[in-house]
Amino acid sequence: MVFRVLPRLSRTLRRAAAVAAATALAALGPAAPVRAAEAAPGLPHLNLTGAYVTGVSSGGFLATQLQVAYSGTFDGAGIVAAGPYDCGRGNVVDAAICLVGHGLPELEQQAVEWAGQGRIDPVGNLAGKPVYVYHGRLDPVVNPLVSDSGVAFYQDFGARVVYHDSDWAGHSWVSPQGVVPCGLTLPPFVNDCGDDPQREMLTHWLGHVDPPNHAAPAGTLTRFDQNRYTPGGSAPRLSMDSTGLLYTPPACAAGQPCKLVVALHGCLSGQYLLGDLFPRRGNLDTYADTNNLVVLYPQAVSSLVPVNPQGCWDWFGYTGPDFAVKDAPQLRTITAMVHALGA
Repeated sequence: MVFRVLPRLSRTLRRAAAVAAATALAALGPAAPVRAAEAAPGLPHLNLTGAYVTGVSSGGFLATQLQVAYSGTFDGAGIVAAGPYDCGRGNVVDAAICLVGHGLPELEQQAVEWAGQGRIDPVGNLAGKPVYVYHGRLDPVVNPLVSDSGVAFYQDFGARVVYHDSDWAGHSWVSPQGVVPCGLTLPPFVNDCGDDPQREMLTHWLGHVDPPNHAAPAGTLTRFDQNRYTPGGSAPRLSMDSTGLLYTPPACAAGQPCKLVVALHGCLSGQYLLGDLFPRRGNLDTYADTNNLVVLYPQAVSSLVPVNPQGCWDWFGYTGPDFAVKDAPQLRTITAMVHALGA
């Protein structure tokens, strides 16, 4: 999840992530069964009545890109430890500049221009949509000015923003089921700060949520083939894993109306390192069981080509210059998954 590190530190963090994941997974308790197959199937078509997207770190940046580029598809967003749309600007130099909180007027103007050219959906779609933003006070990676800029970006286009920036949290996804102390930035980057940001986010999106299921998961976590949704049919060529994960409660599998949540992990946090830790400890599946939510967990992976050693989502252009518009290969892939599910 930490994307400003030297190569040697990156290798150290990858090893630490694997060790932390093994330790955490051994102590997790009951888990949803993961249904596997020799050849992973495609996604089921469900009775979906809306779609939302959330993510942390590079997944938070990608969630913004998805929600802005495809604002006609996504009804709301949850941005954790990230910043405004097109923050990476297509190269690491501009990405570094963005990470210290500069360039918001240019980013907003760029979004307006791209919308006028049809490269993203109309920015007017953002007006009135619920957006939840979370940023920890002890985040050593994303400057608070960057998170503030993301809030301002959405507000300037009329979105309804709730901003949680009061926790003394590190760079992480914060969950009541977190396995890392609140203020640290360490693998597996799922921290416990004694509160419940997922309830806040879902309540802001939906208006009301029922209490989560604290017992054994009622739904099923399944693996699906990501290759069939990618341009060209090869997910690894986009630094994406060959399989992704989908959590489906029994009611949704039986055809009842449900809503979809797309949840994007951060760097060094894909299933290739952490298995199903993010779904199991992220606190979304617990609400899915009691609120008729399907949760889609697309998966990124580390790669040499494109250059993505930490398994991040493309928030600065490693898949090409069109990484933030509707033609962006990762955005197209995930949106194809959303449409395949019925949203």
